[in-house]
Amino acid sequence: MTVTADDGGKGRPEAIRAVPVRHPGRWVGALVVLVLAAMFVHFLFTNDALNWPEQRKFMFSDAVLKGVRNTVWLTLAAMAGGITFGVVLALMRMSANPLMRGAAWFYLWFFRGTPLYTQLLIWGSIGALLPTISLGVPFGPEVHTWQTQKLINAALAAALGLILNEAAYMAEIVRAGILSVDTGQQEAASALGMSRGQTMRRVVLPQAMRVIVPPTGNETISMLKNTSLVAAVPYAELTWTAQTIYADTYQVIPMLIMACLWYLFLSSLLMVGQFYLERYFGRGFAGQGGRPARRRIPLVRGGHR
Repeated sequence: MTVTADDGGKGRPEAIRAVPVRHPGRWVGALVVLVLAAMFVHFLFTNDALNWPEQRKFMFSDAVLKGVRNTVWLTLAAMAGGITFGVVLALMRMSANPLMRGAAWFYLWFFRGTPLYTQLLIWGSIGALLPTISLGVPFGPEVHTWQTQKLINAALAAALGLILNEAAYMAEIVRAGILSVDTGQQEAASALGMSRGQTMRRVVLPQAMRVIVPPTGNETISMLKNTSLVAAVPYAELTWTAQTIYADTYQVIPMLIMACLWYLFLSSLLMVGQFYLERYFGRGFAGQGGRPARRRIPLVRGGHR
């Protein structure tokens, strides 16, 4: 410790002469990123295969906008049905009844163990598997019979395929959220006279939402992109519409890039919604609005506050 000559004999330490730490690797990394970004921009403006005028021609055409609408409603329907059915499956998996647990486990085993595209292919050919659907007494007389192909059209087949697949994944997400709530909360609710259903609805699920919302947001964004697989049915969503257009114009790359731009736009909207939902359900856990609380540390100077 060095003491200055004019410190009045109080022995105050000399001010620290801090030398900033140099990070040459950061500058090299930044330079590489800038070069790659410049190359990418140059590629976008100079590659004739992208054919931007062709993309602008079809970007807001009636066929493409119809495909966008079908993609959006399929995403919303799949997530609404998947979440609802997923909650039921999660409660079945946690049931004290072994038959209920076994049925839920078998459902999850099948739908998580087989590809979504294969499941949609089956739904597209459901008429060959089940020519008719009847209403009546099980293993007994039939009251009414419908032709499957007339009852389940392409839109319904696509939605059912996505809903049943998504429910298997949402069941595990909901179950993880329920298990994250301390068991003491349920015991306290039972002591207050609440039934199991009231405890789950009023106590457990509101607290579990903090854990459920983030992966559910990711599943929603993933579902938006998985709607492109319903071309297996087939159903006129965004990717299928782009395929039909380039089948006539032979502009394959421009139409696929146009579809990607639409998916990016819709995914960005979903990401914004996910951010606000996470902040809403996370409030009270890590500071206001789900953000970590900032602590004010008093500044100490010269050994005195």
